[in-house]
Amino acid sequence: MIKSAMILAAGKGTRMQAQAADPPKPLTEIAGQSLLMRMVMRLEQSGIEKIIMNLHHKADVIERAMAAYAGSCEIVFSDERAALLETGGGVKKALPLLGDAPFLVANCDVLWHEADHANHALTQIKQNFDAAKMDALLLLSDRVRASGYDGQGDYMIDDDSRLTRRQDETGARIFAGVQILTPALFDGTPDGAFSLNAIYDAAQAQNRLFGHVLDGYWMHVGTPAGRAAAEAYLAAQ
Repeated sequence: MIKSAMILAAGKGTRMQAQAADPPKPLTEIAGQSLLMRMVMRLEQSGIEKIIMNLHHKADVIERAMAAYAGSCEIVFSDERAALLETGGGVKKALPLLGDAPFLVANCDVLWHEADHANHALTQIKQNFDAAKMDALLLLSDRVRASGYDGQGDYMIDDDSRLTRRQDETGARIFAGVQILTPALFDGTPDGAFSLNAIYDAAQAQNRLFGHVLDGYWMHVGTPAGRAAAEAYLAAQ
């Protein structure tokens, strides 16, 4: 049972072209609700009981916004005001808060709409995680069912759901910014800032990197255009 999760909320969000007085990217509203609160509610609905949020850019603003949260999850902040640690370093710093069991990690700038409302993606990925053979399980999206993304995809997935980095193949899936990780993956990683990509590559090298493909539509809100696309999609539902 995966009961702890982390939301990566420390980035500066420079591609959002925000002005000095604008809220930090996690508090960007989509259809009247912030990205951060949308993710918190998703995690809560999937049975998560404790959520860690790392903070750097406009940390005080995020803390004040979360003071209004009255849901069932325990919210704990991991302070990165002194130095931004990137994705991997941020998670490693928070390991004492996350505990010894596998945990879920989510970017704050993604959202999705399931094809089947009763079949929640986070519940599915939690149910599909098998610690006996997996060190990491990544949520993936089909490129044709996504917005706010203009790349060629990130991973190829085989019939056993194992992942390998895209080379030049067509049909690569997008990494959707949600994953389940085991604490042992961080053994031997450097102190300070580093990317979670090093974690994924280490798991792949051991044939322990797996994927779960989202049955729905995925939205990345990393730019003003991505935000507009997400707003338009949700308005049409």
